[in-house]
Amino acid sequence: MEAPHSSPAADSRETAVPEVVTEAVPETVPETVTVTITVESPEQMQDLGRRLARVLAPGDLVMLTGELGAGKTTLTRGLGEGLGVRGAVTSPTFVIARVHPSLVEGPALVHVDAYRLGGGLDEMEDLDLDVSLPESVVVVEWGDGKVEELSDDRLRVLIDRATGDTDDERREVTLVGIGERWKGLREDLV
Repeated sequence: MEAPHSSPAADSRETAVPEVVTEAVPETVPETVTVTITVESPEQMQDLGRRLARVLAPGDLVMLTGELGAGKTTLTRGLGEGLGVRGAVTSPTFVIARVHPSLVEGPALVHVDAYRLGGGLDEMEDLDLDVSLPESVVVVEWGDGKVEELSDDRLRVLIDRATGDTDDERREVTLVGIGERWKGLREDLV
């Protein structure tokens, strides 16, 4: 019969505490809703903006992405009409931001063009978007990577068009609602 082992190695195996393995918990990914719409003309793009304006509320952040000439400002013009704001909605490329007050006691439209701004939210601080956001609808062209920190709930609008030498006015507009605020987006647009 073999005698029990009393070596230090044997003792440590018997009394060793099991190793606890912890897994990294992934960050909570906000819920997203995606809707894709085909637009055939600038008039339809503007109409889409008017329809989208019906579902916008104070505090909404809308981020527009698309090539030059894709229709970002045309969509925003429709948003302005739908929201009933004052002033012609034109590209704010050279002034960076324009505020269009409401004529119908609704939210103002803050239209920002972040194309020439290289940095993130730090560079945008001078625009005071965080101050404007709670009582306005803030629309930022070229805002990807620059304004996401303003709101957990936001609407990304990606406009794809044919590139090159073409007269094709067809656009694929993909609306990506990020966060709880946008969970009914699909139904709201019908």
